[in-house]
Amino acid sequence: MSIGIFDSGIGGLTVFREISKEFPQADIYYLGDTARVPYGNKSKETVIRYSVEAANYLRSFGINALIIACNTASSYALDLLRANLDIPVIGVVEPGVETALKYTKNRKVGVIGTSATIRSNSYKSLLKKSGISVYQKACPLFVPLVEEGIVEGEIAELIVREYLDGLVEKGIDTLILGCTHYPLLKETIKKLYPHLKIVDSSQAITDFLHRENLYFEGTGKRKIYITDESENFERFKNMLVGNNIPLEKIELSRLCTL
Repeated sequence: MSIGIFDSGIGGLTVFREISKEFPQADIYYLGDTARVPYGNKSKETVIRYSVEAANYLRSFGINALIIACNTASSYALDLLRANLDIPVIGVVEPGVETALKYTKNRKVGVIGTSATIRSNSYKSLLKKSGISVYQKACPLFVPLVEEGIVEGEIAELIVREYLDGLVEKGIDTLILGCTHYPLLKETIKKLYPHLKIVDSSQAITDFLHRENLYFEGTGKRKIYITDESENFERFKNMLVGNNIPLEKIELSRLCTL
């Protein structure tokens, strides 16, 4: 059995890595839409179209489950994909919220993400159903920071503080990393705010798959596709999941069917 994973670019590789560890026998196909990254500054309609195209491409491999490893796509396209696909479709929002509810003691939770994710209020809506006080912050510089490999040191710390000091002052005890790029800044965030419980969506998804009793047997095949050449993507792929997993560029026209 096989799993399809898609994201707008690098960030979803954190999800790919964790699922590969937890389900070593599964066949896993990853699509990074590097030609159209980021999704976070696109309209809802555009994000839905990109998501449907990515899902249709991965379906061509006969996948048994689809994981939307993109918070923006999860916020806007999850319901539509679930309604139109006959396989389990898992986003990053629900698992992240479940983990945050388990972590928080004072019921004050911070959410950071792209502008589109924060604007969608996807995390906030679910958290508020459980009576949680939610404080949100869009962090648009985090994605280019990660894409450039600046995940620690003085520059990274300055930008993290610029975005997060205000949230921490609200008294949050738990922080949801509402973008799959953000786990690459997790160590810097931990260093600056050691008291925070941090929700990493890549780990939350694997926990969710186990709780849903979704298990996958296959040959352990791994394949990664991108829609445009990207030195940063290849560098991070090698760092996160190794250089023995094949990377193939596909023409964007193979996705653009809508």
